[in-house]
Amino acid sequence: MAVREVTSAPSLATLYPKALLRRGGGSTLPNTELVRPEVVVDPAHVAAYNEVCGFRFSDELPATYPHMLVFGLQMALMTEPGFPFPLLGLVHVENRITQHRPLLLGETFRVSVRAENLRPHEKGSQFDMVSEVHSGADTVWSEVSTYLRRTGSGSGSSGPRTQLTPPKPSALWHVPGDIGRRYAEVSGDRNPIHLHPLTARLFGFPKAIAHGMWTKAHALASFEGRLPDAYSIAVRFKQPVLLPGRAAFTTWQTDDGWAFELWHARKPKPHLDGVISAL
Repeated sequence: MAVREVTSAPSLATLYPKALLRRGGGSTLPNTELVRPEVVVDPAHVAAYNEVCGFRFSDELPATYPHMLVFGLQMALMTEPGFPFPLLGLVHVENRITQHRPLLLGETFRVSVRAENLRPHEKGSQFDMVSEVHSGADTVWSEVSTYLRRTGSGSGSSGPRTQLTPPKPSALWHVPGDIGRRYAEVSGDRNPIHLHPLTARLFGFPKAIAHGMWTKAHALASFEGRLPDAYSIAVRFKQPVLLPGRAAFTTWQTDDGWAFELWHARKPKPHLDGVISAL
């Protein structure tokens, strides 16, 4: 795999217009790993992220925060000419983050991103964006984001659907209508589906929807003070949270950590489910 160094954070302001114009090309994932060799976290940015997502202020980075460090590289790779799919229209279906130890303010990291594991899916094609954060020779954090590119008009089984029964909620989330814009401000993820009802309708949504990584971060924030130094948190994204909205959040303990689910507050519509496991 060819390694290409990127000396500064990619400009998301230029990558999104580029993404709007791209239609994809090729049939294979790029054999390229993008690397930023020296990344230092901005404490003010961490504070803004913590406020939007619901974390307490600390010298330790939330386990979801390093996604901010790799997201620009992910965007840069997915908007390169040879990338097989257009960025807009990809569906983020799963995300697994592994923290091998707490990451601290003041550290200097090396971050890397690559795409791999292109495979068929009943609704199209899937692939993984694999991101890593290194401190010296050690990998201290990693993320696997799985994306689905839908093709064709198939919608899966035509049989009767099972009636879903939401679990009893542990908490009720009141998700404000501006959370998409607020999270976009700190993350740089200005996908139009998150920003305004009018732009969301252009992509088939009746309203703006919350970022999946915001819902994951907000879920993780509820476990602060109860997690070990090393753990993984994996989620499956299901139906989006329309903004503004209310959602029912449920948690329970497992043998090696926690499990959680997020549902629509009044309808049997699941938004995500996840597990937190000690390493």
